[in-house]
Amino acid sequence: MPTFRAYDGTVLAYHAEGEGEPLVCLPGGPMRASAYLGDLGGLAADRRLVRLDLRGTGDSAVPDDDATYRCDRLVDDVEALREHCGLDRADVLAHSAGANLALLYAAACPGRVSSLVLVTPGARALGITATEEDWRGAVALRRGEPWYEAGRAAWEAFLGGAELDDLWPDIVPFMYGRWDAAARKHAADDAHQSDPHARAGYYAEGAFDPGATREALAALEAPVLVIAGEYDGAPTPARAGEIAAVFPHGTVAVRPGAGHYPWLDDPGAFRRTVAGFLETGGRPP
Repeated sequence: MPTFRAYDGTVLAYHAEGEGEPLVCLPGGPMRASAYLGDLGGLAADRRLVRLDLRGTGDSAVPDDDATYRCDRLVDDVEALREHCGLDRADVLAHSAGANLALLYAAACPGRVSSLVLVTPGARALGITATEEDWRGAVALRRGEPWYEAGRAAWEAFLGGAELDDLWPDIVPFMYGRWDAAARKHAADDAHQSDPHARAGYYAEGAFDPGATREALAALEAPVLVIAGEYDGAPTPARAGEIAAVFPHGTVAVRPGAGHYPWLDDPGAFRRTVAGFLETGGRPP
């Protein structure tokens, strides 16, 4: 397992697998160990995946200063990884909450980004968040599933102010296109892949300046692909289009029948979508 030192001396780990040009992969959660990304639906056959364990997660060390968990402070860790890997410019893929980190990195280091793939991205860094209407619309799409009624009631309780942890077992099936054995295992792994202490610091006050980030990204020359799942509530396909519109070279791909983890719901389609985008530099093949 390779490691490198961050700007403050914290030892960070990453996991590399696959063939081809490197693809830096930033996990979501927030602050979930990168193991849950796996080989991204077989994408390791096309690219060398470099999955970063963010500080305090997975095989990376816990920092001395809890303030360094904040999303904007992690930008320097991504830049240190790029330098460690000897990349002049990097293709970057980020999932869910990790997309906020990728957005801040691209805004701070635009010349170091070759392309950006945002998979079912969180976008607080842009001032874009899911609404109650987004979630209710996504929930309604799953009507007819055997777990739908319990899940819908749990969502309504959460939107009404109840604690998410108590409701999560009924809500989590909505995050997947298929609530099968693979999805159940993937969801169960979250418990030992996430550090609540690190997670609490990720969105700490001061992490984001949406106006400044939007202004910086409006000049980004790199192509950007935003991948949405048909069944996802954060972002919905429409909200994903809003995110893509921030960029001068942004495009959207909606995966039918997919939820928040589209590489699990349809691995082949996910791999073809991402590999095709990277191969053509964002241009139609």
